[in-house]
Amino acid sequence: MDPHCPVARALDIIGERWTFLIIRDMFLLGPRRFQDLEESLNGIAPNTLSARIKTLEAAGAIERRLYSEHPPRAEYMLTEKGKALGPALTALKEWGLKYT
Repeated sequence: MDPHCPVARALDIIGERWTFLIIRDMFLLGPRRFQDLEESLNGIAPNTLSARIKTLEAAGAIERRLYSEHPPRAEYMLTEKGKALGPALTALKEWGLKYT
């Protein structure tokens, strides 16, 4: 990755398969639990989903909130940084509608 290129830096966070679809689901459906994402992203392996969530969380695009202490259960939601991806998501959707 070229650390001077903002596109390369962005793709380092959101460029892997499934990542943008996780963000899409949170935009459309609000906070999501792991199993919600697993069900909506048909075909994603649990370890892949876990890795993508960790990457997004480490980047500050999503945050984890506990909704149950015993047993510990969490849901994930977009942060302001994650919500700022809205225009990119819209542009990608429009491109997909027009060209695919």
